[in-house]
This record gives sequence, C-alpha cells and structure tokens, in this order.
Amino acid sequence: MSGHLAWISDELQQRSAQGLFRSRREVRPSGAGSCMVDGQEVLDFASNDYLNLAQDTRVVAAATDAIRTHGVGARASPLVSGRTDWHSILERHLADFECSEAAILFPTGMAANVGTVAALAGSGDAVFCDRFNHASLVDGCRLSGAKFRVYRHDDLGGLDKALSRESARRLYIVTDSVFSMDGDLAPLPDLCDIAERHGAAMIVDEAHGTGVFGIHGRGVAELQGVEDRVAVRIGTLSKAIGTLGGFVTGRQALIDFLWNTARTQIYSTALPSALCAAASAALKIIREEPARRERLHQLAASFRNQLRNLDIAVAEGSTGPIIPILLEAPETAVRVAGQLLANGFLVGAIRPPTVPRGTSRLRITLNSALPDSAVTELANRIGELTIHRAV
Repeated sequence: MSGHLAWISDELQQRSAQGLFRSRREVRPSGAGSCMVDGQEVLDFASNDYLNLAQDTRVVAAATDAIRTHGVGARASPLVSGRTDWHSILERHLADFECSEAAILFPTGMAANVGTVAALAGSGDAVFCDRFNHASLVDGCRLSGAKFRVYRHDDLGGLDKALSRESARRLYIVTDSVFSMDGDLAPLPDLCDIAERHGAAMIVDEAHGTGVFGIHGRGVAELQGVEDRVAVRIGTLSKAIGTLGGFVTGRQALIDFLWNTARTQIYSTALPSALCAAASAALKIIREEPARRERLHQLAASFRNQLRNLDIAVAEGSTGPIIPILLEAPETAVRVAGQLLANGFLVGAIRPPTVPRGTSRLRITLNSALPDSAVTELANRIGELTIHRAV
C-alpha cells in the first residue's frame, strides 16, 4: 500500500506481532449447539444465542411468514415509513414482557446504547460509567458531551464520593447488568441506593441479562429486585432472543423523548419486519419455556465445577453462561483457542483492547442445546491445554 495510507501495513504487522490481529472466517450454524467454521464442524462455545432460539423452527417460521407479506427490507427509517405493524407488535410485546409502559426499537444493541445515552445526557450533565461497560455504553457517554467519569463496581465507595462532589445539572449512572467479558453481575441494589442518595438516574443495559436471569427472564434487575428503581432499561434482541436489534423500555414519556431525539434511531433504516416477527415469537417461547433458562444455568454450574476439579481458574465472580478463563498474554489465548478449534470446539480468544492488557482470555459461552457430554469434553480438553492453574 502506498500514499497517504501506507502506515496501515506497518500497523497491521505490529498488531500481528503482538497477537492482536483479527482474521475473518466463515461460520455457519448447523443446529443443536454446533456450527461449521471454514468447513469444519465444531461445537459452538462462542455465540451469545444462549437459549438456542436463533434456529428454533417457530422463530424461523415467524420470520418466513413476515417476509412473504412484508418483503426483506424495511425501506426507510422508522420515523419516515419503516415502522410496520410488526414493529408496533414487537414494541408492545417488549413493554409487556418488561412490565413497562412502552418500548422503542433500535437497529442494533449498540445503536440503542449509543443513541439512548447520548440523547439523555449532554453538556452540563455528568455520566458515571463502569470501567468494564461495553464499548457502546462508553461511546454513548463520550458522545453525549457530558462530563465523563469512570468508576469500578468493586469500589462503590469511590463512586459515592465522586457523586457527592459533583455539581452537574443532571447525573446518570450507566452500567451493564452482566459484564460481557467477565460474566459477573452489576450490584444493582447498591448502585440504586447510591443513585437515589444523590439524585442520579440509573441506566442499565441488560444485553446479556434478558432471557437469561430472573424468574421470568427479564434480566438482572428482576433477579436483584430493582426493576422499579431503574429509570432506563436497554436490551438487545440479538443474544438470548436470537434475532437482531436493540430496544429500550420505560415510561411513555421516556420512549416519546427517544423517538424524537435518539439519532441512531431517527437516522437508521428500521429493522426488517421479519426480524420483529421472529423476536416476538422468541419472546413467547422465553415466557412459556423457562426450562431452557434452567437448563442453561444447570450446564453453567456443571461446567464450572468440572473446571475447578481440574484446577482451572475461572474469572472470580462470573456466573451464568459466560465463563472466562484468564490466560494473560494474547498469544496464549490465540494459541489455546486455535488448539481447541482443531479439536472441534469454537471458543472466543479475547484480547486487548476488548479487555485490559494482561487479561487476555478464553471467553466460553454456553447455550441450552449443548449436551452434557460436550461440556465435559471441553473441560477435559482445556485441562490438557492450559498452562495457568488455580492457586
């Protein structure tokens, strides 16, 4: 490469030398917790389809029927002409599922996070963002123009003190409910206590919580009993719900405000109607089949126990279907993930900047369709390959 972009080749070589280069590959789901990776059939321990709904025949049929009547694309933004009857139906289903007054759809979970935070906070405000929040929440905080403050959910005393010194017009505490790289849960009751003490609004992203946690699958806010104390609840359709898109639920006034101000919603083409129909079908399954969620947590508990019996250290505090195994160096994470792939297991190798330097890891995710034997096989294989043991 020559000219103004000649530096790119050097940058790519440096990334490769540091074990940070990302390659592209083709992955095709083949059902029952497996997939094809560049033509090789493997067990899928990397997707976020926690309840195995992306290929459920009822979900697929709902999408197919909607394509027949509504076509493939949405044609325009929701504000112009892209919002169909299926968008309206899904928003009603989401509001009902979340026990909220109303809901609004976004084209992706990232768009929901960026657009919502940037719409609510602005110059003269202050946002307090957990250090381990998803990049989309961080980007939304930064783009808002508000004062950007970082806290750690293992040091809430520091957050409390910072809020007590803050004189901004409006205050927001922004957090994931499940931290996607560590698998631990935000201490939402303590955060709500702090927010209420200082007059701050809680914004919680349930991306990895919806469908997975809580008696009814509404997420960590339900699990921890703080649903009515969270001002803004953001979610995604692309993980446990098995489709694509983001959403926000809350008071009708909040939803009307976002409809009028959230740029990532206003200026994006709407979700295809077929995805809205599929998500509605998936929500119905989540409500009517809690055994999927129970199976998921049973698998997660069993897998963690097997790893501990093999002296494999799992990231402290992780719970549910996200199981991180720290390997420190990015090269080690890439090597071990490659060895697992060669042995028939697709596992994520997570490296900086997604996680802090020195904390590269295997990020293993479970789904309810995986057989017990697959989980046991993976645990045994990891026991043979990893070099860092529990102390």
